[in-house]
Amino acid sequence: MKFISTRGDKNEYSSSQAIIKGLADDKGLFVPVSIPSLASVMGENDIVKCLETISKMPYTDLAKKIIGAFFDDFTDEEIANCVDSSYTYGETEETGKFAAKEIVPVVKAGDAWILELYHGRTSAFKDMALSILPYLLTTSIKKEGEKSKICILTATSGDTGKAALAGFADVPGTEICVFYPVDGVSQVQKAQMVTQTGENTHVFAIKGNFDDAQTGVKKIFNDEDFNGALNRQGVKLSSANSINVGRLIPQVVYYAYGYGTLVSQGVIKAGDPVNIVVPTGNFGNILAAFYAHLMGIPVNKFICASNENKVLTDFINTGVYDARRDFFVTNSPSMDILISSNLERLLYLLSLLDSQESAAATIKDLMASLDKDSYYEVDSNIKEGLKKFHGGFASVEETNRAISTMYKENSYLMDTHTAVAYKVYKDYVEETGDKTPAVIASTASPFKFARSVAESIGLDCEGSDFEIVKLLSEETGIAIPEGLRDLDKREVRFKETIEIDEMPDAVKQSL
Repeated sequence: MKFISTRGDKNEYSSSQAIIKGLADDKGLFVPVSIPSLASVMGENDIVKCLETISKMPYTDLAKKIIGAFFDDFTDEEIANCVDSSYTYGETEETGKFAAKEIVPVVKAGDAWILELYHGRTSAFKDMALSILPYLLTTSIKKEGEKSKICILTATSGDTGKAALAGFADVPGTEICVFYPVDGVSQVQKAQMVTQTGENTHVFAIKGNFDDAQTGVKKIFNDEDFNGALNRQGVKLSSANSINVGRLIPQVVYYAYGYGTLVSQGVIKAGDPVNIVVPTGNFGNILAAFYAHLMGIPVNKFICASNENKVLTDFINTGVYDARRDFFVTNSPSMDILISSNLERLLYLLSLLDSQESAAATIKDLMASLDKDSYYEVDSNIKEGLKKFHGGFASVEETNRAISTMYKENSYLMDTHTAVAYKVYKDYVEETGDKTPAVIASTASPFKFARSVAESIGLDCEGSDFEIVKLLSEETGIAIPEGLRDLDKREVRFKETIEIDEMPDAVKQSL
């Protein structure tokens, strides 16, 4: 399997090379030259038999098959080591990285099935990929004989930062710098990051929103003089954001696993379609679901759920991407995004009707327009491909109401992002009458957004977010995830808030 750029770089790269680089030289995103079929991955001729086989597989076995199919320059032993080191079960952080034996439980709640992706160390879905990315990266470094230190550079709207910090803390041969919007994350998310241990970890708040942080990181990646100076010092930049293909591919696994679980639970028969609902910001998570579909998972509709920053909703419905709009700070901050980087990969896939060259030319034009005007409109071919998607959004009030209704009617507690997805799903069913079984990606523990969740179910929310975490646990009987306990009592290591244009200097100082 080779990887190429969405923007037409003529070079082809192995998976280990693409994982190390993070971003292509022409600033495009790496994509596989083809999508392996599940039938070939599983050694089955019949897709129904293949799906039945998947329904009987533990998460780690399925992960080895799927990740190994994309990253086939890794040996079976290397893939097994990466997977087995990443997806470990334990009741404490010392005994395992996930607090659920299944790694990803699938729970019936209301009239949908919830894919619980938040049982990792940082209580967010980012753990699903960022637990394995350090192993993939360090293995890649060894395979390629890379002598440079790798500096992971990441912008975060809250969850990626902590998950990346936890994954890369004290990993030999790496440094990690994380930038987050000073007023754009919850108290719990901030505390998780600023108390992170590790000699190679560096965290900075910026005066701006997530898009400012993401744009600042991209500018650093694109600054040839800056990168040249780093290279002369024996340092190369890479990314832990979902622009890194080593982050994206592991996310494909849990959609295949979720489908298999519904088969094993008797909800569907192998071969029946499902709808997949994803609360979406940077588009990586729902793109992974689309990759799973291209591999062979039967999906009827991809339901893309946004909060009031509904640029993706409008794009799916019109084919016009227009980031020239007000930015809203909401209680689902991981979706407070107006520039969705991974959408570029979907646009590339939907442009592949003629050739890779024409698709790359289309992407270059669209991204140039986005950089220049914060706007573009796609052609009729892409608009046709977007019909596989449904876009909807939820206001803060609607989000809170969804949390309340779900808890009162089903005794199930959702975080704010999952609530956005559930509300959009309910709207979709009412609008279309489509009763295809739905899998909703639940992206965070409700305790990460305890104030909003507690207020939504009618609790008196006096005091700090940390006190409300404890109150929410006492009132619901749900245990606080270990990684979120007593965050306010941990040592704060990172206190600096910087201007956006100070980000390059912050990286230099960190190194």
